[in-house]
Amino acid sequence: MTDFLLELRSEEIPARMQAKAREDLAKLFTAELAKAGIATSALVTYATPRRLTLIARDLPLETAAVSEEVKGPKTSAPPQALEGFLRKTGLTREQLVDRGGTLFAVTEKPGRATAAVLAEAIPAIVRAFPWPKSMRWGDASASTESLRWVRPLQGIVALFGEEIVPFEIASIKSGAATLGHRFHHPYQITIGGAHDYVEKLRACHVIVDHDERATLIRDHAREAAMQAGLELIDDEGLVAENAGLTEWPIPLLGQFDPAFLDVPPEVIQLTARVNQKYFVCRSADGTLANAFVCTANIAAHDGGAKIVEGNRKVLAARLSDAKFFYDTDLKVPLEEQAEKLEKIVFHEKLGTLADKVDRVAKLARWLVEEGIVTPAPSPLRGEGRGEGQPSSAPPGTAPHPNPLPEGEREQLAAHAERAARLAKADLVTGMVGEFPELQGLMGGYYAAAQGEHPAVAAAIRDHYKPVGQGDDVPTDPVTVAVSLADKLDTIAAFFLSDLPPSGSRDPFALRRAALGVLSLLLKNNIRVQLRWALAFPMSALAASIAGREDVRAFEEAMAAHRAAGSLVTELDYADARSHAKSVSMSQQAMDELYEKQILPTISKLLDFFADRLKVQQREAGVRHDLIDAVFALGGEDDLVRLLARVHALQAFVTTEDGKNLLAGYKRAANILKKESPSAPSPPKGEGRGEGRGEGLPSSAAPGTAPHPDPLPGGEREKMLSYTPEPAEAALMTALDSAEPRATAAIAAEDFAAAMAALASLRAPIDAFFDSVIVNDADPAKRSARLALLERVRAAVHNVADFSKIEG
Repeated sequence: MTDFLLELRSEEIPARMQAKAREDLAKLFTAELAKAGIATSALVTYATPRRLTLIARDLPLETAAVSEEVKGPKTSAPPQALEGFLRKTGLTREQLVDRGGTLFAVTEKPGRATAAVLAEAIPAIVRAFPWPKSMRWGDASASTESLRWVRPLQGIVALFGEEIVPFEIASIKSGAATLGHRFHHPYQITIGGAHDYVEKLRACHVIVDHDERATLIRDHAREAAMQAGLELIDDEGLVAENAGLTEWPIPLLGQFDPAFLDVPPEVIQLTARVNQKYFVCRSADGTLANAFVCTANIAAHDGGAKIVEGNRKVLAARLSDAKFFYDTDLKVPLEEQAEKLEKIVFHEKLGTLADKVDRVAKLARWLVEEGIVTPAPSPLRGEGRGEGQPSSAPPGTAPHPNPLPEGEREQLAAHAERAARLAKADLVTGMVGEFPELQGLMGGYYAAAQGEHPAVAAAIRDHYKPVGQGDDVPTDPVTVAVSLADKLDTIAAFFLSDLPPSGSRDPFALRRAALGVLSLLLKNNIRVQLRWALAFPMSALAASIAGREDVRAFEEAMAAHRAAGSLVTELDYADARSHAKSVSMSQQAMDELYEKQILPTISKLLDFFADRLKVQQREAGVRHDLIDAVFALGGEDDLVRLLARVHALQAFVTTEDGKNLLAGYKRAANILKKESPSAPSPPKGEGRGEGRGEGLPSSAAPGTAPHPDPLPGGEREKMLSYTPEPAEAALMTALDSAEPRATAAIAAEDFAAAMAALASLRAPIDAFFDSVIVNDADPAKRSARLALLERVRAAVHNVADFSKIEG
């Protein structure tokens, strides 16, 4: 067994591409050798700015001989079949093997030298290498057939054991020589094999292991900061990037002018990180220090003093630009900046950023005024809050269980609207133009500096949160209102404009926005029916779009009249425009928009949120089929209540009672499906005005309804034309007890009690199936027993659609 070394040396490989290149090299190498029947059990890959390396351990000296068999015709087959098989295999009749009356062609292929296999495989790997960006170079680049590589390829080391594997790629011949560090050892090094490669390069100031370089940078940078009485601000991404930029990393500490500390610390850190790849430090009191750590690629004779001074000057120039942007932006009030949003198109179908800001501001105020967003989390028991038309409080809506005093609610609503109207203003500032990553954050700084209320400034700063899984979820009510409004408007607007995400593309980050909405609702225990929270921005947007189209049509008509020579005064023009606007905003037009566009979009959105909820809850260990089982009830889009029901359901179905009840339910459902295939019982919500987006929800909790014909147990038995069997009567009695208890528990949002009520059905259902014949010869008995099974299914569907539950 022998080791193989491959080094592909080139000009500088971008740091961001090195990790993926190592993976791709190992993958392609394994695939090419597998074609020749060589298994690669131990591979090691390295990457530096100038070289990509692979070491394969314990390869055989040659491939194993292979015996290939091809099954042919039977010995009794017609001569034509035999002749065709002989032509296909190139053998004679005497060379075929007879096994039980069937002929086989057996071909022995001798093994090949592994070095020969490698000589063919490496050029194929290099030419097929999937760099994200690559280039041609030199005179050969005139041909499209020339080699493409990330940067010009300069040398190849290919050693099998201590022998060179000979091949040539783009006039570059493989050999045993490479180069050391660009400055410390720019001379040829002869490599003996895989066994001495790492150490020979280390002796020439090249550390080939990326992880080793990263550890060195991290440890030495911390040590340099510590010696100055400071603490390094950890940044693993920057550690990895510097490790990809250097072959002999030397972290060096420098300082910049303390006057720059007047600029927000995030700006200084981002300037140092993005533009210069520097680390920054904090003082003992936790504030940002006027110190940085750069990573040199050379061990300077003066200890790096000149390197530090040069980097300090470059950083000073960058920070001077940042300070200029900051000071200039502070001179312009955010309100004045926000006016510029009218000139920025948010999307061609959705108007300008100013249009979006207006919608978000109105929605944020509505969320507070309706009592949906409050300073204190809502209790689980929601009483229909938010279940009305988006333009006003819904009929029959109960007051918020912890209502705010009118003055306090109005103040909170005013803060939310103010924050929303200023939240996007920093997008037109110089600082955010230079560093888009600072959007929101800079708006918060500017708002605070310009005297805005602290809650308003905080909401502007944090309204983009949560940006993804693991990000902080806002809890301040003003921030929650603005963040929720912003995300709901974005999702509703793009769905209403028929621009939803596809299976492979999500250009407007709607999935991320939906996860943000879910996190805000669940973290803050916000009780709202999602359909109305989505209907509000869609209604405003649809009206706005319709208004713009009608006004545009009138303006074009009036312009045509003028062009034709008709006398149209400015007063006539203004009257026509006003009339167009009033017609487009009429209640009749709004009702039509609601029925034709908004309701169908809400249905799609609820399915979209259901999918996102399953993704989000997967990490929490919540089963996706249980979420489907609750969503299938229809009308349940209060996500706090839905998850409470799902958690209770998950706890129940894992118990013995739950498992047995599920088995009994499925047996009953299968019998009903077989006996009455044309009229399956709908889950609760279907046919009762409780479907998604169909009408107003009832006063009962979604997914619940009283039995359509509730009767006392004794009365029900008297109505039968026969005496029920004991197990049959026991099931009737159990249902008479369990149904009202489960319904009452769900109405009270005590889902554990609802599951307990269902658990009481387990034994009666088991006994019923053990001793009662459902498909009795007597039609009256059969009909009554099928009706009883229908009651079982309906009672279970009162809690969840068990047909969606796996198991």
